[in-house]
Amino acid sequence: MRYQSIPSSLFFKNRLNFVGEMQKNQIALFCSNDVQVTNADDQMGFAQNNDLFYLSGIDQEATILLMYPDAYKKENREILFIKKTDEHIKIWEGDKLTKGDASKISDVLRVEWVDEFEKILQLMAFEADGFYLGHNEHIKRSTSEIETRQDRLINWCKLKYPLHDYHRASKITRGLRQIKAQEEIAAIQKAADISIKGFERVLRSVKPGMMEYELEADLSYIFLKHGAIRHAFQPIVASGENACALHYNSNDSKCNDGDMILMDFGVCYGNYNSDTTRCFPVNGKFSKRQKEVYKSVLNCLKQGSKLLKPGVISSEYEEQMAKLIEKELIVLGLITSGDIANQNPEKPLYKKYFMHGTAHHIGLDVHDVGLYSRPFESGMVLTCEPGIYIPEEGIGCRLENDYLITERGNLNLTAGMPIEISDIERLMGS
Repeated sequence: MRYQSIPSSLFFKNRLNFVGEMQKNQIALFCSNDVQVTNADDQMGFAQNNDLFYLSGIDQEATILLMYPDAYKKENREILFIKKTDEHIKIWEGDKLTKGDASKISDVLRVEWVDEFEKILQLMAFEADGFYLGHNEHIKRSTSEIETRQDRLINWCKLKYPLHDYHRASKITRGLRQIKAQEEIAAIQKAADISIKGFERVLRSVKPGMMEYELEADLSYIFLKHGAIRHAFQPIVASGENACALHYNSNDSKCNDGDMILMDFGVCYGNYNSDTTRCFPVNGKFSKRQKEVYKSVLNCLKQGSKLLKPGVISSEYEEQMAKLIEKELIVLGLITSGDIANQNPEKPLYKKYFMHGTAHHIGLDVHDVGLYSRPFESGMVLTCEPGIYIPEEGIGCRLENDYLITERGNLNLTAGMPIEISDIERLMGS
């Protein structure tokens, strides 16, 4: 395991919270993600299903968690099913979890081989009235054409037990996962700390003529060296006009003297993620116009992040952020107050230069689960990421930090990452 073990008490508590919101006499089933293949016998790196990890801490494929809190027999109330290992698998793939290992990690007392799942489930399924099943309900990803292990479990259950009731487990997990426990905050903080080291390395190594992917390589080296599982997402290293494409990530252009680089990147540590964005000049010195744009975005970040506090509604927050951006666009000479007075309210002018939201939940998913109709609460972790993009000038600037909301305001988990112009130029010149 690359990361420091997360206390099993967290997963026990998470399960307790989940079953506390289940309807009576229901079985909840969660399964791992598939190991995705590329071509021939090659495969992609494995990433665990985050609801399963949240409830068990198990980071291994072919895993199923069963929870039946109203089961007549006590030993049937929690069962963890894991992949059966043998000498052949050990020779080719290395050690897999033993039943004892899985129990220690998850605090689930009963662990069985996954081969026994269907038989064991049937012994109790007809006592239950229905099932809670997981599914990807993310607004941008739930319509994927790829059939997942979750999809197959749903189809199998409905075919095997067609007269049972069915419920969406995600309605419960999306609410629970929005509020982070101290153990989760510690993992996100560790991810942020590693990302800070990566950014500082990039500042010291960048120079005109380098390729964007060379800077990506610097990030990768530092991340892996310090125990990250992987990048939180495919990093964006966008120099010059590339920075005006919001999700640019081919990272294959040359970093030219005089250009500014937008770098949006994150670390996955213990399955928890950071997400940060910084901008810096290729030659180590911001031009006059780059400074102007940068200062405007930084001001929006400083002022806007103060709005991340308990009781605020996401839509109200975004409206305030848009007003901050609007004011800065006037300062930069991109629009005028007269333009704003005469604009179509349905098509605000600021969207030409700023076209995305500025706060999303972060945790086990980079764009973590949860409803944005729910007011911000203590224990939530959100990003703040204003930006201004001027394609005609070849300048794109976005700045992003991660904030833990508390009753006394918010705590910037990425405060150690250089963001002031003077600090960036000093590090680049050292």
